[in-house]
Amino acid sequence: MDFSVVAVAREDDSPVEEPVRVAVAADRLGYREVWAGEGPTWDSFVLATAIGGATERVAVTAGPVPVNVRDPYTIARGAASVAALTGRPVGVALGTSSKRVVEGVHGVPRARPAAVLAEAAEAVRRHLRAEPGGAVGAFRRRLPPPGGPLTVAAFGPRAIAAAAAHADRMLLDVVSPEQVRELRGALDAAARNLGRTAPTLAAWLPAAVDPGPESLAQVLGSIAGYLTVPGYSEVFADAGFGAAVELAASGADRETLLWALPPEAAATLGLVGDLDTVRARVDAYADAGLDEIALVPATAGDPGGERTLRALKPV
Repeated sequence: MDFSVVAVAREDDSPVEEPVRVAVAADRLGYREVWAGEGPTWDSFVLATAIGGATERVAVTAGPVPVNVRDPYTIARGAASVAALTGRPVGVALGTSSKRVVEGVHGVPRARPAAVLAEAAEAVRRHLRAEPGGAVGAFRRRLPPPGGPLTVAAFGPRAIAAAAAHADRMLLDVVSPEQVRELRGALDAAARNLGRTAPTLAAWLPAAVDPGPESLAQVLGSIAGYLTVPGYSEVFADAGFGAAVELAASGADRETLLWALPPEAAATLGLVGDLDTVRARVDAYADAGLDEIALVPATAGDPGGERTLRALKPV
């Protein structure tokens, strides 16, 4: 199993400077790659540049970037700019994000998300591999390729097909081993249909080794929003948290759901517990077909996710 580290994933109440602290810890502990996620707070390319300046060797992947918000050339140019300024390989992750982010934050339609993802993946892949000297409209391309992988975040059939066709890596977000097994099969089948070797499969997973109450609350907050999502609500119900699923379906707010979820629910979709428990969970994900775990370390009560990252650091 390969491990990387997510400096920032979804919005929460952690300090705005926490992502750089996580990246510095990951670099110091020997992790090979850090993800700079994009959301209402952070621009992923700016954050990736800051991470490159604060660390010594770690590679960076920017995104997932919402494809309805940025055009393919802008995305590839962002990665090439970060690579030129930091001297590191820089990858790009693409995703469709959510209506709440695309329309609610950026004010643009989230139209044809799966089709736009496929179109963007094909175009971004082409731009990422273009050498200097070629034409970009009426201008000359000056920056070299950023050198990192193209990742496509996928869950549904059309997004998986786009990943199989164009990506070096497919990304899942907060999944159980059972979901990994199903989605691994779908990815392999899509790649076979295209006559292409399947991309590697990675997943962002919340992680907290020997968590305190603050870390547990942070993990529970990160997964509470999945209680009403088809494909996830069943996972929680099967794990014995049907009451929380029903409460979420009734429209309960986030604070009520956090109150209803017991601490053990934090381990439903991730790596939470003592080190032996987490290692067994890693084995379960590996057996299901996952190639890479992108650790999303809990930082509440553990600045920079230091305790978790140190416990799981690469050998």
